[in-house]
Amino acid sequence: MPRFSVIVPAYKVQAYLHECLESVLSQSYPDLELIPVDDASPDACGAIIDEFAARDPRVRPLRLARNQGPGPARNAGMAEATGDYLLFLDGDDTLTPGALEAIADRLKETGEPDVLVHDHARSHWTGETIHDQAFVQLTKEGPAPFRLEDRPGLLRLPMVAWNKAYRREFAAGFAFPPGHYEDATWTYQLMLTAESIATLDRVCVHHRQRRKAGTRRHFEVFEQYDRVFAFLAERPELATWRPVLFRRMLDHLTAVARRERLPRGTRAEFLRLARTHCRRHRTAAAPAPLRDRLRHSLIRLGLHRTYRTLQGSAALSRKAVKLTVKLAGTLRSAALRLHYRVQLRLPLRQDRAVFAAYGGQGHGCNPGALEQAFRTHAPHIRTAWIAHPGHHHTIPAATRRITPGTAAYWTALARSKYLIDNEVLRLVKRPGQIVVQTQRGTPLKHMGLDLREHPATAADLDFDALLDTVDTWDYVVSANRHSTLTWERVHPGTYKTLEYGQPRNDVFQQATSADVTRLRESLGIPENSVAILYAPTHRDYRRTQRVPLDLDHVVSRLGPRFVILARAHRRHGGPLAPDATSPQVIDVTAHPSVESLCLASDALLTDYSSIMFDYANLDRPIVLHTEDQEAYKAARGTYFDLRAFPPGAVARSEDELIDIFATGHWRGSRSAQLRSAFRTRFCPYDDGRAAERVVRHVVLGEQDLPSVVPPDERHPVPSAACRARIPLTIPSQQAAPLSLTDRL
Repeated sequence: MPRFSVIVPAYKVQAYLHECLESVLSQSYPDLELIPVDDASPDACGAIIDEFAARDPRVRPLRLARNQGPGPARNAGMAEATGDYLLFLDGDDTLTPGALEAIADRLKETGEPDVLVHDHARSHWTGETIHDQAFVQLTKEGPAPFRLEDRPGLLRLPMVAWNKAYRREFAAGFAFPPGHYEDATWTYQLMLTAESIATLDRVCVHHRQRRKAGTRRHFEVFEQYDRVFAFLAERPELATWRPVLFRRMLDHLTAVARRERLPRGTRAEFLRLARTHCRRHRTAAAPAPLRDRLRHSLIRLGLHRTYRTLQGSAALSRKAVKLTVKLAGTLRSAALRLHYRVQLRLPLRQDRAVFAAYGGQGHGCNPGALEQAFRTHAPHIRTAWIAHPGHHHTIPAATRRITPGTAAYWTALARSKYLIDNEVLRLVKRPGQIVVQTQRGTPLKHMGLDLREHPATAADLDFDALLDTVDTWDYVVSANRHSTLTWERVHPGTYKTLEYGQPRNDVFQQATSADVTRLRESLGIPENSVAILYAPTHRDYRRTQRVPLDLDHVVSRLGPRFVILARAHRRHGGPLAPDATSPQVIDVTAHPSVESLCLASDALLTDYSSIMFDYANLDRPIVLHTEDQEAYKAARGTYFDLRAFPPGAVARSEDELIDIFATGHWRGSRSAQLRSAFRTRFCPYDDGRAAERVVRHVVLGEQDLPSVVPPDERHPVPSAACRARIPLTIPSQQAAPLSLTDRL
């Protein structure tokens, strides 16, 4: 029999569940059982739970046949628990290091109480860690254990399940009710009837305060308090608690009404119901502080209009400031805004879709692949592409061209049913519009809210505006589980993740050898040469984006058979190597399609760019040059160590890089093994039909989508060097091999 049973209901928390379960199993006090309950979660929660169960025998997973909510899920966990004490965590919470050991010590000190109340902190989605002001109730000294009447101030703490430990034999007589705010009913019942209570003045749980859209589930708070007062009515000995609980209910109801929890337009209805509810359970409430009496009175009297007026005054003040800024625009801007407002009131065009990539650049990336898929699989939808005039030539003839900032641009945003982008598309989303965020590849460097840890890199990024945009997303396209878990955490929202693959990579499975030959000829790549695509990423910590390599020197050492296609990052602001003089260095920065460059090349040379995840689909050699990895990680942060899990050979210097190519190690057996493992992890769905899956699901409403071809059964077009059987090594007189030590 373990000392603790930790019960974790899991539903749509795949981005946080791993951290939660790991925080339990890594405790210094190992005498525990972990009971994660998969509440029929539609995401990867079940798979994550299975992984932990296979790894640690202390994990006892449960899987419910249908979704029942956190209350019934906890009840299912309690039915299986065997520990002396029960602890509950939400699937996105974490135990602090040493928490169980501190709880065990305190339980022993206080004679095994029915309930131990410990401290917690809320990890807010803004990055703040907020300590509840009521924690002072835990610091009071006195005899322990005690009954609630000795310390009634404990009821000022949040009435939640995860800030307490419960003696299992005592808790077995209770159950969580269904519905939202089930914690309140459970907690009041146990706290009021416990014969012995103790406290621990230590933060044992970090509760994640996630962003949530307004929902009518908050109306279920009334039903929970009906249960609380019914519980009191059945036990006359608890009647003295009615005034205290009535005041706690008023605090709770005003908190729900005050915060941005309710759906728009429902606050008046909520306050009317609150008035009725208060009349039903009216009693002589315990005295409230002066600052609370006004809002309590407004709730009891049902003065929802007065309440809304007071709430609206603050909102109007904020809007006035924003309006002042907007009025500083030019006359043309004002006219365009008026035009946009008019368009927002006109009917949606159900047969229109508008696309954009990289803030108005040319046709390409994931939106480009989806635009083509729209025309192929949903030809009844008319497509348009937003791009600056200098990029209009990249847009297919069948697609309408739209210039950002024009009247046509605002009309398209206001009236198109489908809006697809890979960056931040500022708009007023209308009911019926569908926004698809495709992202720009698999994330290696920190993104979204994680950039709060790197203020120099984040610069003037407005996180509030970013999250406002996230709230407009209906779908986010993901290439793999790593991407899914990352996006859902750094871009928290209510969107649905489409883990279907990377649409821009479809071309890698569809291209032919003739396409490769044509592309190489158009780029001027000599026949029977080895073309290396060099595509380094942007360095946020550098003022000037100098090239880490001397490309002239590299090609001179490798000999005439090698050609480097130099591709600068889009934020570079010009050619990658403007001083290169060798004809073997071909600048391809201005080429409109990076996918075409990948197909034309025989190998990829990069550092921390997400292009490596795309290129792995071609099953062609990848070489990394990471001489400044520590500086890059410190400035930007990475989600995993590339040197520990690389897609191929790794060079830490220019000499090592030359050596890797000179000896043929760049496409040796070890490099192939690393690439295969990398492709399996990050390219599970890129079988050439990712864009089709997205269109069929989003536009056509299909659920039975094309099955995914496993990576081992795909046959991407081979590189030109592979087809020509060019020798692996170069003559020794051209480049004397250097040491191969520690380059993988």
